[in-house]
Amino acid sequence: MKYPNILTELPGPKSRKLIDLDNKYVSSSYTRYYPLTIKRANGVLVEDLDGNIFLDFSAGIAVNSSGHTHPEIVKVIKEQAEKFIHMSGTDFYYEPQVYLAKKLSEIVPIPGEKKVFFGNSGTEAVEAAIKLSRHHTKKHGFIAFYGSFHGRTMGSLSLTASKSIQRKGMGPFLSEVYHTPYAYCYRCVFGKEENTCETECVNFIKEYIFEKLASPDDIAAIIVEPIQGEGGYIIPPKKFFTELKKLCVEYKILLIIDEIQSGMGRTGKMFAFEHFDITPDILCLAKGIASGMPLGVIISRAELMNWPSGAHASTFGGNPISSSAALATIKLLQEELIENAKKMGELLLSKMKKYCQDYEIVGDIRGLGLMIGIELVEDKKSKRKAKQKKDMLVQQCFKRGLLILGAGENVIRFCPSLNITEENIDVAIEIFYKSLKDVEKS
Repeated sequence: MKYPNILTELPGPKSRKLIDLDNKYVSSSYTRYYPLTIKRANGVLVEDLDGNIFLDFSAGIAVNSSGHTHPEIVKVIKEQAEKFIHMSGTDFYYEPQVYLAKKLSEIVPIPGEKKVFFGNSGTEAVEAAIKLSRHHTKKHGFIAFYGSFHGRTMGSLSLTASKSIQRKGMGPFLSEVYHTPYAYCYRCVFGKEENTCETECVNFIKEYIFEKLASPDDIAAIIVEPIQGEGGYIIPPKKFFTELKKLCVEYKILLIIDEIQSGMGRTGKMFAFEHFDITPDILCLAKGIASGMPLGVIISRAELMNWPSGAHASTFGGNPISSSAALATIKLLQEELIENAKKMGELLLSKMKKYCQDYEIVGDIRGLGLMIGIELVEDKKSKRKAKQKKDMLVQQCFKRGLLILGAGENVIRFCPSLNITEENIDVAIEIFYKSLKDVEKS
């Protein structure tokens, strides 16, 4: 089968009708990068209402770990739907939820006994982590990082510092949330190079936040993404996490690791924090955990998750269909997809650097596994952020049949499903390369 295969103008006539209806009836707060409608999808290919075929390197924003409509995922969804669809794991017991909790406890490398709380999404996982941290520590303050994205509900939004539009007009937020610079080595706010860095971004917490703003005795937790997702696929040096963990231990502060986008095999390990040799006190998961079914999870040491019955719950959290899909997803990850993500990620990153690094508008190419970011600049010397060029490049790729997304202000992210092939990569690189040339000429 030839792919991509663009048969009509974009959007085509059937797609335009649906988009017109959407504009009339659906909230204008939704973000749509380009006018893609979806009729069906399989593997890494998406067909729109007009019969156009696209190569998907966005995976539903890093959600479809096993690709679209993987037969094993479809099978367990059908089987569970025929048994029962909902009974609420908050009030009743059923096998998929309990077995999933057991499986997660086995695979998450947090020492000792663990317990699991289920919600429906990433932002719900973060909300649960906020509440658990406060309940356990009896403290109320939080530290988060500039560039972070932890969700859009009020608690998680208070921690988010990705784009001002996400917070505009939404306050007041949680009190006593303090933001601090992330280890963004390509744009170090302290003017350091990686070889001269003394983890000033961690020292800043000690020397400024703890000395001038908040006593560490009032801080319940520090929340951090091991790789910033919406912030621009930023990968910090290992010593950043080594020092951050030391700080948490020294001041008896919980460490919440948000793996909503980076977890579940995406980086070539089950969890991205494994690359940095640290362990969280609370781990947040969502997105890729159930191959497209809604599920959010937090996992912590059993003695930490000691809140009483009724302290927190979720009607739909751990839904039997989502839990079944998650169990099947983990099986696929362990059997083949994590290894493929590592292998294909290394291949994609090396080809990106080979074909794209020399372009003047390409400032940095970085990634772990199939979480790869290309930072666009006006020129390599000034490193001025090329925000418009990012948007142009996304649109050029869409017109040629490649689905990608932006991240941060000026980064292109590649987060395809974990079952992509070398052929898929070659097709994607060719389209991206042609689009990049067009954008640089413009």
